[in-house]
Amino acid sequence: MFHEVKAAAPFTFDEAAELIANIGILPLAPLIPEHPSLKGLTREEDWHTDTELDPWQWRVRFPGEGKAAYGKFMKKKAVLVAREWFPYFAAALGSSLSLKERYDRGLSGREALTVLEIIKAKEGIETRQLRSEADMKAKEKKTAFDNALNELQGSVDIVISGVRPRLNAAGDKNGWNSTSFETAANWMRESGIEPFAGDKEEAIAWLNARIESVWSPEAAAWIQKLWAKTK
Repeated sequence: MFHEVKAAAPFTFDEAAELIANIGILPLAPLIPEHPSLKGLTREEDWHTDTELDPWQWRVRFPGEGKAAYGKFMKKKAVLVAREWFPYFAAALGSSLSLKERYDRGLSGREALTVLEIIKAKEGIETRQLRSEADMKAKEKKTAFDNALNELQGSVDIVISGVRPRLNAAGDKNGWNSTSFETAANWMRESGIEPFAGDKEEAIAWLNARIESVWSPEAAAWIQKLWAKTK
């Protein structure tokens, strides 16, 4: 059983990688009751320092090294999912229908379909370019764009693949780094991970079997309610 406590000692990337491989799912900030978060495990003074101990940098390193997928997969919150768990996680939270089928049935919006088609064509595209190519640069379209990205991450159609520097017309860095996106299928393929061939119920059963031995009862009950909503 895990409890959030204020970290007193440095927490390293390798320690985080070992923990994620063991417990499968690690939110960046507190999300799951009686379950650790990266924020709770690390020292506040290590964040945004651009050092090896900076957890904010790890959110790029984990997917880049193929150790964990990263995205706003649960309740629009950022989560890291271990590579071994991810195919089952994607099958459990995702839909058996393609996004086009969901759109045709009125279960998804046009914006999400547009954004996904662009990401498929340009894997690893950064946010500013994606928004431009989706014709959603206007201020009044920002909410619809953000909602499309949240929908696609929540259905595990896409993952956050990293960040890229924003460049001006001269090619010089200009402003904050920009998040980049790719399809979950492409990230798995590039990371040498086979997709799960079974159905949603089988994926949930696999996850529950792993969770039972390493999660607290409170955390297990919380996520099992999440699985139930996706059935």
